[in-house]
Amino acid sequence: QVQLVESGGGSVQVGGSLRLSCVASESIRINYCMGWFRQAPEAPEKARELVATILTNSEITFYDDSVKGRFTISLDNAKNTVDLQMNSLEAEDTAIYFCAAYFRGPGSLCARFVSAYDYWGRGTQVTVSS
Repeated sequence: QVQLVESGGGSVQVGGSLRLSCVASESIRINYCMGWFRQAPEAPEKARELVATILTNSEITFYDDSVKGRFTISLDNAKNTVDLQMNSLEAEDTAIYFCAAYFRGPGSLCARFVSAYDYWGRGTQVTVSS
């Protein structure tokens, strides 16, 4: 059972930056898919949306179009952490951000839907104000 703990959320003005970090309780070095999802304020859990994914052994990444060019997902296998660097933040980025993981096995792509992910953190709030 992998436990995930997010940190780094907070409040920032439009155009600002934040860096989120997710620490896993055990090694995620081989064949894990790590994802960052977000859930807008007062949105139901089923509305949770994908932000970015990374496959741990190859570091192949995927970004939702809404964050492409502004957000960067990165991995530190030595520390079992996955970070999300968020630049040029917009009010629409306001949400609770969740770190998630599942064991992918051999393959080159990570799933983009919530139900594929077995392990979830409790989330960290990001508020972007104008």
